[in-house]
Amino acid sequence: MSFDSFLSKLKTKASELKTEALKYKNKDFLNAAMAGSALIAMADGSVSAEEKQKMVKFIESNDALSVFTTTDVIKAFQDYVSQLEFDKDIGEAKAYQALGKMKSNVEASRLLVRMIIAVASSDGNFDANEQRVASKIARELGLTPAEFELQ
Repeated sequence: MSFDSFLSKLKTKASELKTEALKYKNKDFLNAAMAGSALIAMADGSVSAEEKQKMVKFIESNDALSVFTTTDVIKAFQDYVSQLEFDKDIGEAKAYQALGKMKSNVEASRLLVRMIIAVASSDGNFDANEQRVASKIARELGLTPAEFELQ
C-alpha cells in the first residue's frame, strides 16, 4: 500500500469518527427536540401532518442536527409519541427527562422552546392546551414562559 493510499484511508476514517462524535454530542439535543415536539404535538390530542413536517424541516435546517438522517429523526419522534399514547404519565415523564438534559444549556433550551412553538403553530392554531404545554416545557428548562409570550 502506498503512502498516499494509507493517508487517504486515514483521512476517511478520521472523517467517519468526526461524524460519529457529532452524533453522540448532539444525541441529547435530538432526543430533547423530539420529546418536546411529541409533547406539543399531542397536546391537542392528535399529531397533524403539518406538525410532523415542521419538526422534520427544523431538524434538517439545524446544523448541529443535520448529521442525523430523517429516518433517525422520525424514529425518535415516533418513539416519544408511542410512549405518550401507550401511557400518558410515563410518556410525559420520559419526555421531560429528555428535555431536562438540556436545562444547563440556556441557548439550546431557548432554541427548543422556539422550535416547539413553531411546531405547535404549524397547523395554524396555537391553542390553549398547546400554550400550556409550551409554558410547562419552558419552565422545565429553567426559562420564563413570558420570554416567549406564554403565560
